[in-house]
Amino acid sequence: MDTRSESSQLIVVDSAILPDVFTKVLEVKKLMAQKSEKSFASACKRIGISRSAYYKYKDSIFSYDELFSRKIANLYLLLSDSPGVLSSVLVFLHSLHANILTVNQSIPVDGAAAVNISLRLSDESPVSLSSVAELDGVLEVKILSAE
Repeated sequence: MDTRSESSQLIVVDSAILPDVFTKVLEVKKLMAQKSEKSFASACKRIGISRSAYYKYKDSIFSYDELFSRKIANLYLLLSDSPGVLSSVLVFLHSLHANILTVNQSIPVDGAAAVNISLRLSDESPVSLSSVAELDGVLEVKILSAE
């Protein structure tokens, strides 16, 4: 259920000036997303807010940080059908502080498999994604998109 009316608008506000209940709602949502608590009741109790406060605000409060402070990239790779090639690519991306969002690999044909990888790069990540082409077994690399 969307609680926003047609006249409502989204705004960005520093959480330091908001009542604590808003940041606590975000903490409860995070606990539940990470499966750190078994129920909303136990998550609310752990964070220190009432369930009614959580249910009142849960559909209207969202965190801003990850979507807008990180870069998203989509890669197309053609990999040799050899053991460990995909693993070495993933280890390399990890070394760039990348968070892998999706990996889609086709069935290998003629000794090569197409792989599409979506990833989020942090601000610490070097922007040298094309250097993945230097890894053994990587036959082709295309950066399909990067934000």
